[in-house]
Amino acid sequence: MKRIVKISVFLLMVFGALNAAQAQKFGYVNSTAILAEMPEVKQMEANLEALQKQLQKKGQGMVERLQQDYAAVQQKAASGDLSPKQQEEEAKKLEDQQAEIAKFEQDMVKQLQEKRNKELEPILEKVNQAITDVAKENNLQFIFDEGVILYAEESQNVEALVKAKLGL
Repeated sequence: MKRIVKISVFLLMVFGALNAAQAQKFGYVNSTAILAEMPEVKQMEANLEALQKQLQKKGQGMVERLQQDYAAVQQKAASGDLSPKQQEEEAKKLEDQQAEIAKFEQDMVKQLQEKRNKELEPILEKVNQAITDVAKENNLQFIFDEGVILYAEESQNVEALVKAKLGL
């Protein structure tokens, strides 16, 4: 009788462990690949590229204006039209222009990054919501991004389900 009880307890423990192991379902996605296929991301990148070109054109105009002003000051200094005090004043103006260009370049990078973050936020929310929906629909407890998984069975790849949820 004791032997039957021991075997029964052992079998219950084995089945309990198997059920616990099977109860946890995992999936993974490659969010980078999903984002690359989304039309919203492609539109965002096109918008950012257009803004960047516009800002670069403005910056290039500022550089050209600085170069022209520098050449004009050099020419006036060489012909003797500027006194030493005037040369100092003109040099200060050129330094100020150069500082303005440097500030513009920093502001341009910041503006592009802020715009990218602002436009990307709702896209990421949409992808995260699709991942959450797929997890709930398929009773998955965890979904990992492929970038951090060292091994995964292809059957656990839920990327196609997420893409379908997003209409891709």
